[in-house]
Amino acid sequence: MKNLEMLTYDELLVEFKNILKADGLKFTSQREAILSTLYENPQHFTSENLYMLVKQKHPELSVGIATVYRTLALLEENGLVSSISLGIQGKKFEIANKPHHDHLICESCGKIVEFENEKIEDLQHQIAKENGFVLTDHLMQLYGICTECQKNQSK
Repeated sequence: MKNLEMLTYDELLVEFKNILKADGLKFTSQREAILSTLYENPQHFTSENLYMLVKQKHPELSVGIATVYRTLALLEENGLVSSISLGIQGKKFEIANKPHHDHLICESCGKIVEFENEKIEDLQHQIAKENGFVLTDHLMQLYGICTECQKNQSK
């Protein structure tokens, strides 16, 4: 599969159709609605949040929660979607065509903040090189308590 960074929706759709065909699965309007909803909304979704949004945006479609779960699993397995595990709170998913970024994750409410920092990126490459590695990819997730939850905890 090619680098997905900044692919247009039409290019992602072609990739998705190829994946479905290779797996012997049908391309359906429900599956397309799930992909388009992820593409059009850059935030992070739980399966349930995504299901509700798809139902809201596409009331004419009969979409079941099982279809959302299976489609997300297929998209993640094939690199079109990435996820962040929040432990007991489950997973949150995002479309994988964004430029590389890292995450700050609130342990209290599950809020996710995306960030980019060139110094951190450079340092990671330096550390890899010092240890005889060629860095090919990484995932950075920093956990803490967001400002809102800090305020709520101090009340």
